[in-house]
Amino acid sequence: MMSASKIKIIQSLAKKKYRQKYNLFVVEGIKSIKEFIFSNFSIKSIYSTVPISFLKEYQYQIISTEELRKISFLTTPHDALALLEIPSNKIEAISGIQLVLDEIQDPGNLGTIIRLADWYGIKQILCSKGTTDAYNPKTVQAAMGSLSRVNVVYTDIYNVLSHSKIPILGTDMKGENLYTTNLPENFYIVMGNEGNGVSKEMKTLCNQTLTIPRFGLEQKTESLNVAMSTGIILSEFFSRIEKLKIKKI
Repeated sequence: MMSASKIKIIQSLAKKKYRQKYNLFVVEGIKSIKEFIFSNFSIKSIYSTVPISFLKEYQYQIISTEELRKISFLTTPHDALALLEIPSNKIEAISGIQLVLDEIQDPGNLGTIIRLADWYGIKQILCSKGTTDAYNPKTVQAAMGSLSRVNVVYTDIYNVLSHSKIPILGTDMKGENLYTTNLPENFYIVMGNEGNGVSKEMKTLCNQTLTIPRFGLEQKTESLNVAMSTGIILSEFFSRIEKLKIKKI
């Protein structure tokens, strides 16, 4: 049986200040928990309403469905919930494409972008300090385990990129056509805030600015969701990489 104090602590992790206070975040669902178990993340506790086949009995605690409802952040709770330590991620030297997020505010968008990065093999995302928290329960849920494989670092992105030796590509409604412009092999791609786009400060660092052209006859759609835009851009980049591989063969 879970103590009232433990339940209260887990419930408090919905807010960033308490995640920072306890240095903990929540992962829900056996499938996602399994991905974190086989990663470098440190797991503090696991609670489940059912036996977990890949764990020994002493590695998790069986709780009631009612207890799980109290600690879950989902409308329909999954069968398990884990508490993990928030890591102290540092910037790693990585070649290829690196995502930079400039003041992304929606947790679901961030989680989807993390999952997209994982899908395309991008190992690192640099986030401005004003970007929403990667350990927000909504972000973790949207990332669906991909957070265990992507190094998400919060930093002064302007300072980091101002010393960059590789090109910096921005995104904007009035940029160069994504599908016809030449692209370098190694670069940063900056995705901007949902409402305001890439900040003026960051735009001063960009060597190129890209846009996703509209093809509809009426062309009345104002903009695309930032996570959707990230997926389209990454798909185009990696499509070109694959075509180059085929040509070399």
